[in-house]
Amino acid sequence: FYRLAHAESDGLPGTVIDRFGDALVMQVNTAGMQALMEELLQALDDVIAPRRILLRSDGAARALEGLESDVRVVRGSFDGPLEVLENGATYLADPAGGQKTGWYYDQRDNRAWVARLCEGARVLDLYSYTGGFSVLAAVKGAREVLAVDRSEAALELLGAAAESNGVAGAVATRRAEVFEEAQRLREAGERFDTVIVDPPAFVKTKKDMAQGLRGYRKLFRAAARLVKPGGVLFAASCSHHVGAEDFDRELRRALADAGRSGRLLRASGAGADHPVHIFLPESEYLKGRLLLLD
Repeated sequence: FYRLAHAESDGLPGTVIDRFGDALVMQVNTAGMQALMEELLQALDDVIAPRRILLRSDGAARALEGLESDVRVVRGSFDGPLEVLENGATYLADPAGGQKTGWYYDQRDNRAWVARLCEGARVLDLYSYTGGFSVLAAVKGAREVLAVDRSEAALELLGAAAESNGVAGAVATRRAEVFEEAQRLREAGERFDTVIVDPPAFVKTKKDMAQGLRGYRKLFRAAARLVKPGGVLFAASCSHHVGAEDFDRELRRALADAGRSGRLLRASGAGADHPVHIFLPESEYLKGRLLLLD
């Protein structure tokens, strides 16, 4: 696997290309890169020569560029989920019907770090999607994993991945709204050794900033309340409008609201195949914090 990205001035990638074996899934978000489509496809042929290419250009950013949605198979066929090999585990991704290109490679390193702390643990994965964190936690020895997401299709892929890795007995899925389920778990007295919370972007535009920051604070507070004393919390944000300073401030406030304290084990971002443009701070969009809570 790898990702190629060309960054534009608004902090969003002009072109994103994710590789799944012999298949490429490409997302073009800007008019400039759309105009270079033929040259881009030729360059991919020269360098990679993929057997299959899916164009998944349906992001909201295209409307800002005056572009219509463009989702089509450019080459070959896509007849079902694609296999993803990552961190020694096997997953399933649905590029045609899933979110964005179907898989979030940017969390690869963070998944590995969290999984290292999950041996023998009871794990809660909020916004689990197709199981990048959940399945790996079980593969690395978690005794019990609960994955919560509102997408039935994503949870089906998660279950299939757990089965293919031989850990289906340790992984349970629950289709629910995360805020409601976190409240229900708290009221039921449930506590977990490790809680993972990797939500979608709460701040998609600058006008959403105040409301989105309140949402992160509320979410991280709810997650912290579900962590056992001495347990681990991994909190993430993929909102490129939210800088690290704002993210850390809301996380600290959330912990204080929850009556929790702790130690920062690791501050991280995206994997090395998601490089940060030195003159474009928004390209450092992913924030991850791994905490040991008292």
